[in-house]
Amino acid sequence: MSNKVLNAYYGSNKTPLRLGDIEIPCYVLEDGTRVLSRSGIQKAIGYTGQSGEMLTRLVTEKQGFSPTVVAGVSDPIRFNRVDAGGSQPITNGTEATIFIDICNTLIDLKRAGVLTPRQEIYAVKADIIVRASAKVGIIALIDEATGYQVFRGRTELQDYYSKFFKEEAGKWIKRFPDEFFKLMFEMKGWTWNYASTKKPGIVGKYINDIIYARIAPGILQELRRINPPNEKGQRKTKHHVWFTDSIGHPKLQEHFAAVLALMKASGNNWGGFLRLLNRSLPKFGYIQTELDLPEKED
Repeated sequence: MSNKVLNAYYGSNKTPLRLGDIEIPCYVLEDGTRVLSRSGIQKAIGYTGQSGEMLTRLVTEKQGFSPTVVAGVSDPIRFNRVDAGGSQPITNGTEATIFIDICNTLIDLKRAGVLTPRQEIYAVKADIIVRASAKVGIIALIDEATGYQVFRGRTELQDYYSKFFKEEAGKWIKRFPDEFFKLMFEMKGWTWNYASTKKPGIVGKYINDIIYARIAPGILQELRRINPPNEKGQRKTKHHVWFTDSIGHPKLQEHFAAVLALMKASGNNWGGFLRLLNRSLPKFGYIQTELDLPEKED
């Protein structure tokens, strides 16, 4: 365990990171490190006991966790929670993106059938967390929850977006699966034709809301900035051609997999799908309840 104790001037138990119905105390330390409380992580994945070492035992005793995860959990970040009342007791934390790695590994281990019944519950919770938060977006989520976004440098936000977007638009490649549109058409009562690319104008609104507004914080707003409409209201390219191959497109495909699962689980009911979508993959920044406002397709 590291002996150095840093101060957390941003965040508290009263301003948690919210991922669906799950809440985790989060903090930004004086050196800019974003951390989640160790006890908060354990509770988030469904642990109901009192031991503060459950997470350490889990990642060190169960094969499959990466050396980075094992090291990050075995050597927790120790920090003071500082607020208007002064210093609080020292808290053990874990760097934010390691938490997502833990969740992804739990999901993989459940699929491999190597978890105990108790540990499978952790994997179910982990799946909910991963669906509600992309790894690249957790930094922005914590900044929003703690209020740190007011103080962070402009370059930090640009570094965050650079992971998702190219400096110039790339070549168009089919990225949206036909199944996505087919299921949408069936739920809306429209006639679907694989041979036709023509879609109702409202589909653009649905794409913005279902995909771009939920894939990671600020993505839709940044896409509208770098890919603006012309005087006729038309965009030069599709939004997704700006995504990077390393982060943007993999996250897009990961998001589509989750959306398609919700579509299939909705019983061919559009309203039911929207309820599942808002509960499992909420929009970043505010709660969306209706999608039926017309907008030109992006």
